[in-house]
Amino acid sequence: MGRLTDSTDKYFYKSENPGKTIIQIKEKRFVATHYPIYQERSFYGVSCFLEEEEAYVGVADRNDQEIGEDLKALFDNTYDVIYVSDHNGVTLRVSSACKELWGKEEHELIGRKVFDFENEGVFTPSITRLVLEKKEVVSVVQTTQTGKKLKVIGTPIKDQNGNIIRVVNVSKDITELSELQTELSEMRALVDQYKAELDELRKRESDKKTLVSYSLEMERVLTTASRVARVDSPVLIQGETGVGKELIADHIHAFSPRSEKPFIKLNCGAIPKELLESELFGYEKGAFSGAVQQKKGMFELANGGTLFLDEIGELYLPLQAKLLRVIQERELRRVGGTKAISLDVRIVAATNRDLGQMVNEGTFREDLYYRLNVLPLKVPALRNRMDDLAGLVLHFLEKFNHKYAESKKLSPNALNVLQGYHWPGNVRELRNVMERLVILTEGDVIDQATIEDYLFNERSRPSEKVVVNHIIPLKECVEEAERQLLSMVKKEYTSTSQMADVLKVNQSTISRKLQRLNLK
Repeated sequence: MGRLTDSTDKYFYKSENPGKTIIQIKEKRFVATHYPIYQERSFYGVSCFLEEEEAYVGVADRNDQEIGEDLKALFDNTYDVIYVSDHNGVTLRVSSACKELWGKEEHELIGRKVFDFENEGVFTPSITRLVLEKKEVVSVVQTTQTGKKLKVIGTPIKDQNGNIIRVVNVSKDITELSELQTELSEMRALVDQYKAELDELRKRESDKKTLVSYSLEMERVLTTASRVARVDSPVLIQGETGVGKELIADHIHAFSPRSEKPFIKLNCGAIPKELLESELFGYEKGAFSGAVQQKKGMFELANGGTLFLDEIGELYLPLQAKLLRVIQERELRRVGGTKAISLDVRIVAATNRDLGQMVNEGTFREDLYYRLNVLPLKVPALRNRMDDLAGLVLHFLEKFNHKYAESKKLSPNALNVLQGYHWPGNVRELRNVMERLVILTEGDVIDQATIEDYLFNERSRPSEKVVVNHIIPLKECVEEAERQLLSMVKKEYTSTSQMADVLKVNQSTISRKLQRLNLK
């Protein structure tokens, strides 16, 4: 090889950058491909490869042609769709699948700006535009005018100065996947709907296992209870002792939006007067003698759920005022505490007393009465819904047969006796009667005579002490009769208010006689 021309030195001999240079040696021109050589990280020189220009051009042409064919094959046959634009958003290359995806042939896309296509609705949004705006990789779902949905990843190609020179979008058709996801979402919604309906049916079925009702009167009560369950307003359930007021409260909570939250019950007539306030509102440590630690009250335990206040008429007047304040302000302070505690509690109250009459007598606050009586529910006595009796009898018979491993049955005329009874204790009394009959009846058949003996003869049969065989002081006779009567009533009723209602006297009279006869 001849000597290089002097001009070659300035092209590449001391250059630290690789490159190609056209040089001439005598009559021939060569393409010099040169690369820097480093020694111990210092530039040492260059390596150079010479190739005649004509041969190089021929190979280059062939390589360009082959590379172009390879690129086209890659664009057309790859699983993903490729879309290439320049830094101005002008389309440079696109896969042949463009017609199916965007409704445009290649020649209709190449050379035009993506912004125009976005404005025309060919695709929305333009991924190239987003990449040029954000100058970073963008991943978005694109919708096309042909109804396709594409998952597109747009990648910026930058030069050494950080300027975008190309934007390459890779798209995957997810139309079928999107449709499947939509169908799946619809199926899930349908399943959730069926599940909700099934849960409600289960609740109804579970509720019917406890609330046995066939009469029109009770169906009306349950329908109203289900309706008022949907709202958060206070409910006042009224009815005689033993009609099932607590079961109605259970029903309301079970069908309310709070059904998964706590359901706390408090019998206001079963707790001594001096303890009732701390039971309701809780107390702080040291609030009184014996308060060795902090305790939450029923209101706090029921927070987020429902608080059932049974025998609400037993609350004494000062506590009624505190209860009203808590209900209205939706906050409380524990006994001995100063910090206000926010509450979200739904109140359901129940009573067997006439609160309206108590308001007139001044024994129940009028403002509390109207605050509780927003949604009133009246549960009829068993004697006023005798259509339920047969179902209740069979329900309790099955329940206690199972509990005590018995197989007792009713004789054909036994039910007639039960239906002819007045049932002053309502469903609770019926339950107790059926339990006793299952336990004490000899043999497998509970007949008419057994029931009559228990319901009528035994209860009305006087003891020897009150059989008047000779003259005794009237006071002694009356006292013994009262003792036996109150002892009998105490076995079936838990509070003095219930006993007073059954015996048709004032509660104070009952309390005084129990004290005098030492029956407390």
